[in-house]
Amino acid sequence: MGRTLFDKIWDSHVIHTIEDGPQVVYIDRHFIHEVTSPQAFAGLKKRGIGVFNTSKTIATADHNVPTKDQHLPIKDALSKHQVDTLIKNCEEFGVELYGLGHPYQGIVHVIGPELGITQPGMTIVCGDSHTSPHGAFGNIAFGIGTSEVEQVLATQCVLQRKPKTMKIQVDGALRKGVVSKDIILYVISQISTSGGTGYFAEFCGSAIESLSMEARMTICNMSIEMGARGGMIAPDEITFDYIKGRQFAPQGSVWDEKLTFWKTLKTDEGAVFDKEYYFDAAAIEPMITYGTNPGMGIGISEKVPADSDTVNATLKKALNYMDLEGDRQLLGKKIDYVFIGSCTNSRIEDLRMVADLVKGKQKADHVNAMIIPGSKQVEKQAMDEGIDKVLAAAGFELRQPGCSACLGMNEDKVPTGMYCVSTSNRNFEGRQGPGARTMLASPLTAAAAALTGYVTDVREMMN
Repeated sequence: MGRTLFDKIWDSHVIHTIEDGPQVVYIDRHFIHEVTSPQAFAGLKKRGIGVFNTSKTIATADHNVPTKDQHLPIKDALSKHQVDTLIKNCEEFGVELYGLGHPYQGIVHVIGPELGITQPGMTIVCGDSHTSPHGAFGNIAFGIGTSEVEQVLATQCVLQRKPKTMKIQVDGALRKGVVSKDIILYVISQISTSGGTGYFAEFCGSAIESLSMEARMTICNMSIEMGARGGMIAPDEITFDYIKGRQFAPQGSVWDEKLTFWKTLKTDEGAVFDKEYYFDAAAIEPMITYGTNPGMGIGISEKVPADSDTVNATLKKALNYMDLEGDRQLLGKKIDYVFIGSCTNSRIEDLRMVADLVKGKQKADHVNAMIIPGSKQVEKQAMDEGIDKVLAAAGFELRQPGCSACLGMNEDKVPTGMYCVSTSNRNFEGRQGPGARTMLASPLTAAAAALTGYVTDVREMMN
């Protein structure tokens, strides 16, 4: 019987299987940041041990960092303490740190792929739930807890139970104005935020294969929001072309050897998944969320589900929090903020997409439009291409790299009661600030809302 891509990579990294228990899985790359690593390093100090393999661990500062004046001392006391602690721990344990001011600094899940650190066939972990973008390269990438961060630092292995496998196949051509963010929001709206619980998902089909690497990363990023342990896409020529020549990519004869191996990384014909879903790309239109979890999404022309005595309590609570009425479209809803960034949509293609739409136009006066590049590399490229000037002319504010308003752990928060169309991955209550109301959407839909000041069908603004 054929084997899935997930099974091939997982099984090749199992060091030991505990009877009726988890498996010991070897980890190829470990990314850390300032929020979930302090307790792990403290555990190492308490045990009197070091990091098992410093060459396999890469650190950066991203979650709590300010996105303005990064050359100045951090004002927020807690954020400063966490970043300072990361610096101290990395110095003490000999871990490579891409901190503030470093040309490679950025969101932890953006820098790995763009630097060529992320490669097919690997196991990759980070103390962050959204580690799954790396899976777009045909590897197994998933988030771990702080105690597991300590495990990996100490042993280069982690204890895990093997997830079940899921296939999500999307075939057909995408319609105008529909991008990868719309695909994944549509999938989650169809299978729910718990539909992938216990599974590792492989995305495939002609619609997925047509996507760029950066678009594929968006898909895998939000596999977590359907409850899956992670998401992955088999590597192909698009993958190999993206990796080749990057800072830490293999070179010369090593590249040839790696490429030969990478080309074997695909699900075999006849392999059986534990669960399968099939979707038609032509059925997807630009998406937007109306509620307080990523599964509460609708096509831009559709109506919010009706609120009545018979609807479930979760929907009623969500509509109450969002101050929305059921059985009505979101089109025309006035918004206050637009946030374009996060590990979901902060790469150079996202910024190009927005710049192309807003060039020569002007944002609505009442909208605060923040654009946060995912890394110093993205920021530099945006400036080299003149994207920063296009955005500034349109009234958008291009800030410095960091997680920013995705999670409200820093200075970039959405005020209570205000609506934000966001390209991030979660719209939970208070996620972007206490009382903030978040609508998840693609960079195109977010940019369109910034221009008009209202929830807008971006297709009406496209040639």
